[in-house]
Amino acid sequence: MNKSSLKSTGADLEALRHSTSHVMAQAVMKLFPETKLAIGPAIEDGFYYDFEIGRSLTPEDLIKIEKEMAREIVADHKFESYELSKQEAIEYFKKHNQPYKVELIESLSEDKVSLYKHGGFVDLCKGPHVKSAGEIKAFKLLKIAGAYWRGDEKNKMLQRIYGTAFHSSKELDEYLENLEEARKRDHRKIGKDLDLFSIQDSIGPGLVLWHPKGALIRKEIEDFWKNEHLKAGYELVNTPHMALLDLWQTSGHLGFYRDNMFAPMEIDEFKYEIKPMNCPFHIAIYKNTMHSYRDFPIRWAELGTVYRYERRGVLHGLIRVRGFTQDDAHIFCLDSQLESEIMNIIDFVMHILSTFGFKNYDVCLSTRPEKYVGSAENWDKATGALKKALEKKKIPYEVDAGEGVFYGPKIDIKIKDVMKRAHQCSTIQVDFNLPERFDVKYIGEDGKEHRPIMIHRALMGSLERFFGVLIEHYGGAFPLWLAPVQVEIITVSDKHNEYALKIKDVFCRNGLRANFNIRNEKMGAKIREAQMQKTPYMVIVGDSEVEKNLISFRARSGEKQNDIGLDDFIGKLKEEIKNKK
Repeated sequence: MNKSSLKSTGADLEALRHSTSHVMAQAVMKLFPETKLAIGPAIEDGFYYDFEIGRSLTPEDLIKIEKEMAREIVADHKFESYELSKQEAIEYFKKHNQPYKVELIESLSEDKVSLYKHGGFVDLCKGPHVKSAGEIKAFKLLKIAGAYWRGDEKNKMLQRIYGTAFHSSKELDEYLENLEEARKRDHRKIGKDLDLFSIQDSIGPGLVLWHPKGALIRKEIEDFWKNEHLKAGYELVNTPHMALLDLWQTSGHLGFYRDNMFAPMEIDEFKYEIKPMNCPFHIAIYKNTMHSYRDFPIRWAELGTVYRYERRGVLHGLIRVRGFTQDDAHIFCLDSQLESEIMNIIDFVMHILSTFGFKNYDVCLSTRPEKYVGSAENWDKATGALKKALEKKKIPYEVDAGEGVFYGPKIDIKIKDVMKRAHQCSTIQVDFNLPERFDVKYIGEDGKEHRPIMIHRALMGSLERFFGVLIEHYGGAFPLWLAPVQVEIITVSDKHNEYALKIKDVFCRNGLRANFNIRNEKMGAKIREAQMQKTPYMVIVGDSEVEKNLISFRARSGEKQNDIGLDDFIGKLKEEIKNKK
C-alpha cells in the first residue's frame, strides 16, 4: 500500500497499525523477557518494531509471537495514556533496563513525557491508538530484518520485525496476495533471471552494472527521451562528473545537502566534489554568454550521472542507489512565461510516462520547508504558479506541507504501476534561489539587467529507479519496442539452420533485434527458454517454412500464425514498435 492509499483510509488505519506494533512488542517481551525495546511506528503499508534480543529470531519465532499477540488481543486490554515528568520517565525505563527508551527521552526537549499502557505493558508513545487491543481483527507478521539503532551504521544492529494490520481479513488477504505478486515481480530477481543488471560487492554498494540486455533497453529509453526532447524545443547538454568544491558552496549544497554528498577529494591542491546534482553546471553554461529577453525560454536537458551518499541499510536494488543518471532538465524563463512553462512540462511528463505504460498518478504540491533559502515572497510566487498550472490542467493533487526542497516548492508526480503501487519519479521544481546565488542575469526589453526564473525538472527521475519500476510493472515482459530480444528464431532441426541464419540477417538489416540459438537442443527446450526470457515473438522454422520461403510465429500474447511472408511479419513488428506497444 502506498502513502496516498494510507492517507485515503484515514488516521484510524494508522492508529490500528500503531496499536498492533505495541501488542507485538508486548508479546516479544513476554516470550523474551530480556528484550530491549527501541522504536515501533506505523509505516506506509504496516508497522515495524526494533528490538535488541539475546539471539537471532527465526521465522518460527514469528509464529510464536503471532500466537502470543492473539492471546493479548482476546484479553482486550485498553490502551491508556498518561504522562510522567521527563526525569520520572527516565527513572522508570532505567529501572526496567530499557536503555534505548532512556536515550530517546533524554533527547526530548519537553518537560512532560507521554506514555501508553495496556495489560501491564508500558511504552514511550504519543499515540494514536485504538481504544483496546480487541479492535485488532486482522494482522500478520511478515519478516525479520536488521536495522541500525537510529539508522546509524556506527550504532548497534537491532532486529526489526515487520508486520501489517487491516480492519478486516478480506483486506489482509488481498494485501498478502499483492505482496506475493510483488515478490514474483521483484526487479532484483527478474534482473538476475533475465541477465539485465547486477550490483556487486567488488564494485561497491549502490553502484549498478548494466549488462548487455539491460544496457540495450537503456539505449532505447535514452534514444526515445532525447528525440522527444528535441521535438519539444529542448537542447541537449553534457557536463562533468565533478567540480571544484567552491561550486557547491555557492550553490548551497554544502550547507543544505552535505549529508547526502561524498567526501571531497584533493587534486593539485584543490578540493573537488563528485556531483550530487546537475543544476550548477547548467547555470555555468548559461553564464558563459550574456542573454537577452528574446532568448527565453531556454530549455536544456541532460542525462547526467550523479552520486549521492545513501546509507547502506536503505539501498535497494535499482530503486535506491548511490550512482544514478537523472533525466534532468533546467528551464530559464521570464516571469510571464513561468505558468505556461509549468503547464508544458506537465503535458510532457504525461506524454513520456504514458508511452511507457503508466496511466495513473498521485500528484503532490510540496510547499516551503522549515529550512529554506530565498525570500518568502518568492516562495509564495513560485508555489502559486505551480498551483495555478495544476488547476488549469484540472489535475487533482494533495498539498504536502513543508516537503519542498530547500531552494523551492515542487510538484511530484508519483506513477502507479500495474499493482497500484506509487513510485516517486517525476518532479517539477521552481527555483528563485540559485539564479540569485550565482547572480544569473539577462538584458531585458528596457536595456537593464534582470534575473530569470529557473525550473528544475525530471520526467523519469533516474534511469535506474525508472528501469526498476518498469521491470516490476511489466514483470520483465517488456513491450516489443523495449524488449532486448524481439524475435527468437527456433529451428525444428539442424538442417534448418542455414535458413534461420538467413532470416536473422534480414531481421537485423531491418533494425529488429533477433536471436538464433544454434545450440544442439530440442525445439521444446528452446521454446521454454524463449518463454522464460519473456521474448515477445518466436519464429519457428521447419521443413514447410524452408520449402515455401515463409515463416511461422508464436507471440508471447498467445497469437499464432503459420506460413506468413517474412516481409509481412517484419511490417507487423515495425508497426507495433512505431506505436510503442
